[in-house]
Parts: sequence; C-alpha cells; structure tokens
Amino acid sequence: MKCIVQVDFMMDGPFGEEMSREFTDLAKSINEEPGFIWKVWTENAETKEVGGIYLFETKEDADNYLKMHSERLANFGITNIRGKVFEVNEPLSLLNHGPIK
Repeated sequence: MKCIVQVDFMMDGPFGEEMSREFTDLAKSINEEPGFIWKVWTENAETKEVGGIYLFETKEDADNYLKMHSERLANFGITNIRGKVFEVNEPLSLLNHGPIK
C-alpha cells in the first residue's frame, strides 16, 4: 500500500529561488530513494517552516526514508523535526484527483 511521509521543521532559510538553487542536489538524490514516487516541497518564509510531502510505494520504504532523512537533518543541525507516515486511501484520493497512480 502506498504511503505518504509528512515532514516539517524550522529553518532560517534559504527560501524561494535561493532554496531551489541550493537544494537541487538534495532533490536529485531523493529521486534515487527506494520506493520513492514524488515529493512536494513546502516552505513558509514568514514562519521559517520548511518540509515536504512524499509518496512512497510501501510503508517499509516510507519508514526507512523518514528514519534516514531525520538523521540527515539532525546532522545538519536541524532540531524539532516532525515526521509522520500515513497509509493512502487510494479510492478516495483518486476521487479527489490525488496523483497516486
């Protein structure tokens, strides 16, 4: 069953175009993660919050990614990482045009 990983944390920046430039290599590396399907990057410069919503093929892939990514963020000095894994209800998601296929 496909699973969503939701991650967010506080960060002083960069945001916007600068974030896009500085995190391109990280974004490319995420594409290589086992079971990875897609990611939507999230940011709010006003509240200094960033994160993402990811879709993975299986719960195991999602759990493994969240563990690895949380450790990577901690190594960058990021604290207060909030991460959750949710199973996707495919019939309802498809009804609402969720990109899960």
